[in-house]
Amino acid sequence: MTDVEVPAHERISGARRWSILGAGTVAQAASAITVNGPAFLIPTLHRDEGLSLAQAGLVASAPLAGIMVTLYAWGAVVDRRGERFGLLAGLLLALLGSVAATQVHGLPALAATLFVAGAGAAATNSASGRVVVGWFPPHRRGLAMGIRQMAAPLGVGIAAATVAVLAERYGVATALGVPAVATLVSLVVVAVVVLDPPRPATSVAAAPNPYRADRFLARIHGVSLLLVVPQFVVWTYALTWLVTDLGWTAAAAGGVVAGAQLVGAAARVGAGWLSDLVGSRMRPLRWVAYGAVATMLVLAVTAQLAPAVAVVAMVVASAVTVADNGLAFTAVAERGGPFWAGRALGVQNTAQNLVAAAVPPVAGLTIAAWGYPATYALAALFPVLAIALVPVRGERPAT
Repeated sequence: MTDVEVPAHERISGARRWSILGAGTVAQAASAITVNGPAFLIPTLHRDEGLSLAQAGLVASAPLAGIMVTLYAWGAVVDRRGERFGLLAGLLLALLGSVAATQVHGLPALAATLFVAGAGAAATNSASGRVVVGWFPPHRRGLAMGIRQMAAPLGVGIAAATVAVLAERYGVATALGVPAVATLVSLVVVAVVVLDPPRPATSVAAAPNPYRADRFLARIHGVSLLLVVPQFVVWTYALTWLVTDLGWTAAAAGGVVAGAQLVGAAARVGAGWLSDLVGSRMRPLRWVAYGAVATMLVLAVTAQLAPAVAVVAMVVASAVTVADNGLAFTAVAERGGPFWAGRALGVQNTAQNLVAAAVPPVAGLTIAAWGYPATYALAALFPVLAIALVPVRGERPAT
């Protein structure tokens, strides 16, 4: 480790800094494909493999469970060994799990290999986030993190456009080749491009614990936990809703969901840019929470009364419900600092994925009992609770 005398963003060229961001974004996109791709197997598993929606949702949640139990550990690895090591080790494990998933048969084996793939993919969450904070100055971090965070909806969009169609035409094993290929590509890109940002010359053990200073980080974790519910209700079941309730083909539904994810990616970038412009991460985060309430309620009403309009509402909801992630991640990494950001992001992601892993099976039961409109309306209750929890007053200037 070296003394930080020259700001990190001045130690490398602007082109190299942006290329590192690009590599981190590619890695995060591959992680999103690995984690969210199995959700697009639900129609095939339900229709052709004879699984109930709850059982198929359990398969979709397996990689989320893998992420959930390893995020903090990966954060600690990144704090101690650096971003590059964490990315390479995690992507290699994700690749092994993804390849294994294409070869196994039976529900338990499939869920187990997807769990392993998710456990490896978890590394990108902390490591790629720290790369952004480490190499970009405060007045550019919101935009940079927004670009990095757009990887998740882009990854989901790629999965939506490919996994469901391949599963329908060629089977589940072929469809699971998509995350394997994406992870291999990202592993090569990271190995070639990523550098660890410099850190202050102090020990990890000596760094002060930001959780003991105030409740700012805890409140952001709580807000993100609440806002992930509507996000994953829409992400997980939008395609299934279009196919089963509206009678769309898997290809047409996948195209719409992929388009919705592109809109979501733009929303994340826009939210990050806005946070740089207004000099706050928390005020835009609260605005997103208000938007999530409104869009989920509109989706619930239109899904019941006007399905054609509900498709448009679903696209809007897909964008709004993902716009908060970059804002929260940036704020967590900034408050965590160079020696706690990895673990703080690990806690952040663990909380989110704990909820995200529960959403598919629980929402599957709710949809089976009450239908899609009621499920969308229930999901709107969670951002209502998040609005008051956003720690606007506890925010301080980033360094």
